[in-house]
Amino acid sequence: MEPITNPQLELAYNFVQYTHQNIYLTGKAGTGKTTFLRNLKASSLKRMVVVAPTGVAAINAGGVTIHSFFQLPFGPIVPNEAAHNTPYGQEPGRSASSNFRMGKEKINIIRSLDLLVIDEISMVRADVLDGIDEVLRRYRRNSLPFGGVQLLMIGDMQQLPPVVRNEDLAMLKGYYHSLFFFESLALKKTSYVPIELKHIYRQSNETFISILNKIRDNKLDQEALLELNKRYIPNFQPASEEGYITLTTHNRQAQEINESKLLRIKLQKHVFRASIEGDFPELAYPTERELELKVGAQVMFVKNDSSRDKLYYNGKIGIVTNFDDNGVCVKCEDWPEPVTIGREKWENMKYTLNETTKEIDESSIGSFTQYPLKLAWAITIHKSQGLTFEKAIIYAGAAFAHGQTYVALSRCKSLEGLVLGTPISSDSVINDNEVTDFNRNVESNAPNSQQLDQSKQAYQLELLQDLFDYQPILRNLYAYQKQAKEHVTILPQGLAKSVTEIIDSVKTGAVTVAEKFALQLQQLLAVNPNIEGNEPLQERIRKASAYYLDLTEKLIEALKSNCVVETDNKTVQKALDEPMERILSDIRVKEICLNTCLTGFNFQDYLSLRAKALIEEPQRKKSQVKFQPNDNNALSKALREWRKDKAEEFGTDLYMILSQKSIAELSQLMPTTTKELKNIHGIGPQKLKQFGEEILNIIIQYRQANNIQTVVTADNFKIEEKVKALKVDTKKVSFDLFKSGKSVEEIAQKRSLTGTTIEGHLAHYISSGDIDLFEVIDRLKAQKIIDQFQIMNTTAMTPVKEALGNDYSYGEIRLVMAHLRREE
Repeated sequence: MEPITNPQLELAYNFVQYTHQNIYLTGKAGTGKTTFLRNLKASSLKRMVVVAPTGVAAINAGGVTIHSFFQLPFGPIVPNEAAHNTPYGQEPGRSASSNFRMGKEKINIIRSLDLLVIDEISMVRADVLDGIDEVLRRYRRNSLPFGGVQLLMIGDMQQLPPVVRNEDLAMLKGYYHSLFFFESLALKKTSYVPIELKHIYRQSNETFISILNKIRDNKLDQEALLELNKRYIPNFQPASEEGYITLTTHNRQAQEINESKLLRIKLQKHVFRASIEGDFPELAYPTERELELKVGAQVMFVKNDSSRDKLYYNGKIGIVTNFDDNGVCVKCEDWPEPVTIGREKWENMKYTLNETTKEIDESSIGSFTQYPLKLAWAITIHKSQGLTFEKAIIYAGAAFAHGQTYVALSRCKSLEGLVLGTPISSDSVINDNEVTDFNRNVESNAPNSQQLDQSKQAYQLELLQDLFDYQPILRNLYAYQKQAKEHVTILPQGLAKSVTEIIDSVKTGAVTVAEKFALQLQQLLAVNPNIEGNEPLQERIRKASAYYLDLTEKLIEALKSNCVVETDNKTVQKALDEPMERILSDIRVKEICLNTCLTGFNFQDYLSLRAKALIEEPQRKKSQVKFQPNDNNALSKALREWRKDKAEEFGTDLYMILSQKSIAELSQLMPTTTKELKNIHGIGPQKLKQFGEEILNIIIQYRQANNIQTVVTADNFKIEEKVKALKVDTKKVSFDLFKSGKSVEEIAQKRSLTGTTIEGHLAHYISSGDIDLFEVIDRLKAQKIIDQFQIMNTTAMTPVKEALGNDYSYGEIRLVMAHLRREE
């Protein structure tokens, strides 16, 4: 990040980096909004995606279009809550996600997103912003506006407005007062901080700045109008080498001027064809695919110079002087001699997940390579947004849209470089009163440093409260319980009862405790609101993390032992899987975040690991093992394999041979006689006659192989396993496995936990002296970590980890810390 000396830029940067506040970053033309975005992308710790309303704007911002990223339909997007109330006789609108399904890659990006940057927000319609809200809420499974993602909206409402067709307006006018972005229904449910950049970098002439401000604020008086119209020069015909560009209100005018000017040059025409690779949409082409140039043609650079020389920038005007083997020779007014220009490459970016770092990476899916030039005797005002010109002839007398005249005039760096092709009248300056009122409100609500501090503290508190909030898990447990009760006849016995007991344990052990912890948080914050610097609070966080981590691991074991089931009924299976996947997903994220806080809460570390946890968890679900409650997995597997063979033999479905519930009871009760087999669910006279002998042979062979003489009854078995799952000392299980000779990796695999979690268990026994550090970690590696703690004279993990690098894990550092505590 380049050094920030502008107070508004610094305030905006801090709000983005250290708070969860939505931000509207605005400012007059030339105040550095684009530069701010470029610097933010290079330095931010947050996982971000940059989108823009048009292809050209997206390419310029280094992002992607809104419609392509969120897969929104083109045309009006009726808000979901209003979609069912479409007036009679009108075509019903579409919800944002009704026509498209996201791929897993995109869903993972959305789930882990911290920050969404929307550039050129002035051109974004309110219904499109509500479409973004719907997609984010749906795929993040979060009912908060925009799924809880922080928004950074960049733009200037005094510049070009959204393009709205009459038929779209007719459909949406019943839902929106206007289609400016700030009328978004979702945005109105949030608060956002308006930050206006004040310092103008593009212009320095105070008279010119004053005129632009009056036009912008709809206060153009007679004195300013007279001063501006001094620049009206009828039939102005500059020499080609002077480098003037003409700005017009309509595309047809600009095209006619360019074609006629090129035709007048009686020299050979040179055609340069662009090289296009991969996916690069035509609407986003930064210049012509077939660029026609002649010596003497006036051209505009359409890209900043990517070389170290930085000779040209987007919008600079020059004259073609020659063509050679190295490229096109161009002379600009402020250059002593012509410069040979080579081809430049534009890339169409796509966001993907880095499987190693779990960060959001930008990758190119297509490129457009061409000379960074286009004919520039004339361009439209619309296409000039974001550009800067030394000299321009402006035809704004026929302005037809809000902000058009302001955009045209503000492209110029000076009043002296501006020539009016038609006089400017008060009618040429079109301003929308709604935008004026909105801007007035922005100016009167500028934030200060105190609000920044409060927002920082609020964000960190929000992260902590979310960490210890088990209500979402509880809600999904209730949903799972409901399905278990509704389908009790086809599910294993006691499933609903097991879920009820787990719900009671979560309510008592997690939710009630969290309510008390929340009160302690408030009391400790009242003394010192700085979470990272509040040592009594940090100690409570460490203890709470250890408590909740232990509780969470027991919850995982209880769920796997008693509640994750298989059934042949696909509808019921789906109804059970959906809440269970959400439960395991939330638990997995909490497990990783709680591990992070065992040594205290560090904002940057926590945010990074939390985002990675949101990505890693869905990957794990692919290999998620389904457990049979209270049955013998080996016998159950043998019966399922036999069932599969029989189903293939008879050409029928699996459940027609044996239902899943029948297999569960067989593997629990292990009958060895026909009489006992008759009592199994789903074994009637016909099935007994057809398959009874084969089923009994499988069970008898299993019992003989495992020397099983008696079988515990189903009810007692369930009770025994339930108590074991809920009351087991999870650290002791890891300890016993380690003492039996298993490695950390083997224990983690056997228990379906992370290696970091197992290391946390073993750290407890290193502290107590039951395990020697060097049994767990290589002596040389351990000594290196010990030395680093001593060199840095710290007890914090993060600086030691940063100093040691990726060859040393947090888990290994935590083991050494436990050893050092033991020695002390």
